[in-house]
Amino acid sequence: MRCVFRLVLVASTLLFATLTHAADGLVAVKSSHDVKATADKLESVLKEKGMTVMARINHQQGAANAGLAMRPTELLIFGNPKVGTPLMQCAQSVAIDLPQKALIWEDANGDVWLGYNDPQYLKSRHGIEGCDEVLGKVSGALGNFAKAATQ
Repeated sequence: MRCVFRLVLVASTLLFATLTHAADGLVAVKSSHDVKATADKLESVLKEKGMTVMARINHQQGAANAGLAMRPTELLIFGNPKVGTPLMQCAQSVAIDLPQKALIWEDANGDVWLGYNDPQYLKSRHGIEGCDEVLGKVSGALGNFAKAATQ
């Protein structure tokens, strides 16, 4: 019985290793690259897939400009009206969370993470009803973007 418990514990740890450090409603995927390389890869894949990258914000640089220190942290803001509009038609208030954002950061241990808002969290936050197909497409796309940028 003890061996089974250990096996389940090890399997659970491996399964959820890429989802730690996540705030409420945030999906966080561990990256194999540094922050800049992860952000570069994400920006490239987003553009390849027809997304518009509206902004890329280097928070570490902003902190340095203010005379403050911060670990590497970048934010990409991106979207596509063909994807976002159907979601806003389901619940217009979701527009506060659009366009999509991806945060790439280095934690205190030197690990790099890519995080984005979980579409299921947005569903709950905005009371979205009857749009599971749209949410599923958004969730799949975000997962694919994150995987491409972090591996």
